[in-house]
Amino acid sequence: MAEIYERFRPGYPAELAGTVLAFAGRPVRTALEIGSGTGKATRLFARAGPTVTATEPDPSMLAELRRHVPPSVRTIRAAFEDLALDERFDLVYAAAALHWTAPDGRWPRMAALIEPGGVFASFGGPVQLTDPAVEKAVHAARAPFLDRDDVPSPDGTPPENDMQWPGTELQVSEWFTDVRQLVFPQRLTLTAADYTGHLSTLSAYLQLPPATRTEALTRIERTLPPTVEISADVITHLARRRPTP
Repeated sequence: MAEIYERFRPGYPAELAGTVLAFAGRPVRTALEIGSGTGKATRLFARAGPTVTATEPDPSMLAELRRHVPPSVRTIRAAFEDLALDERFDLVYAAAALHWTAPDGRWPRMAALIEPGGVFASFGGPVQLTDPAVEKAVHAARAPFLDRDDVPSPDGTPPENDMQWPGTELQVSEWFTDVRQLVFPQRLTLTAADYTGHLSTLSAYLQLPPATRTEALTRIERTLPPTVEISADVITHLARRRPTP
């Protein structure tokens, strides 16, 4: 799936890295990425200046990442829960990957990886069709296979709440302060094939049996016009590591 992720997953706006680094309010020399995938966020932050350590448990994802990032990026094959806590970073961030980490002990472990006063950042967001009629047609085509294909909020926060997850958890964590939520709007135009290619990378479809997944995606693609517009807003959460818990 690594090549498919690299081809079909949207990237991140250039101003994202600058905003995160400016929030730090001090030089950010080192950064640790949790669940780096194929490195779309990795290359963004590496270009912005910090020395990035990219961590990812899947070897094929890491192999794809190494094809796209500069030699200065250090890579570690490990899940977040298996990372050694013998090094601290000015910045720790996760790009559309935090929901894969285990909730038990998540924030004490995260804090252990961040210098006191350093920054944690998480960013991502759903890809949604902007045309209601197209969305309705896709929902009807998908219905025999999946009722929904998004990732529900890990802590059950309703989508209408002003503060979304993980900001909700960061606000009550003894380890973090100065929690902020920002949104970077993105509108993209995709071909029908590229849109269904993106869907093929979502966990809801990946959990279907292969033949069922192929049939579902084929039916969806048949309902689409030649091109579709999507919103791929990047919802960003920032927080500062407290000097002491």
